Amino acid sequence: MVNAANPLEGVKVAFLVANEGVEQAELVKPWEAVIGAGGQAVLVAPKNGMVQAFNHLDKGDTFPAERATSEISVDEFDGIVLPGGVANPDQLRMDGPAVAFVKQWFAEGKPAAVICHGPWTLVEAGVVRGRTLTSWPSLQTDIRNAGGTWVDEACCTDGNLITSRKPDDLPEFCRALVEKFSSVKVS
Repeated sequence: MVNAANPLEGVKVAFLVANEGVEQAELVKPWEAVIGAGGQAVLVAPKNGMVQAFNHLDKGDTFPAERATSEISVDEFDGIVLPGGVANPDQLRMDGPAVAFVKQWFAEGKPAAVICHGPWTLVEAGVVRGRTLTSWPSLQTDIRNAGGTWVDEACCTDGNLITSRKPDDLPEFCRALVEKFSSVKVS
């Protein structure tokens, strides 16, 4: 039974990012939504240490990565969030352990919330085919070429996949991810 006051109580969510380039609002707002709903958020990056966030093209704050992508397994988490920022997923898709993690995550049918340029990692993991999703508009050709259907919507849900286009869509995206993650079986 879901606790109405803390719908994510007992739910552990991995925020999968590169060590540099994550869009700060797309990391912070979903993080706050998970914590605010009683969940546990874990920042995961290719290397342990600091993650440099950006506010579009300007450096933002830094955040400590608690785990490296090479150290995690799918069975540790109940949900994943893939924030955007142009450089973030471009780097993350070149990290073999991150791509393998995402591929296994989708093979197991676990819920994911992905925003902005984040679907590039999904394309690299080969998990877009047959899915309907949204993203920053410049990714629509990549998504279609990977066998997905791209839609221009603030928030799109296709099974256990929630996607959004941009920071302006964060309120709807955060509501959808809390709702979806609250329905998962806790590890």
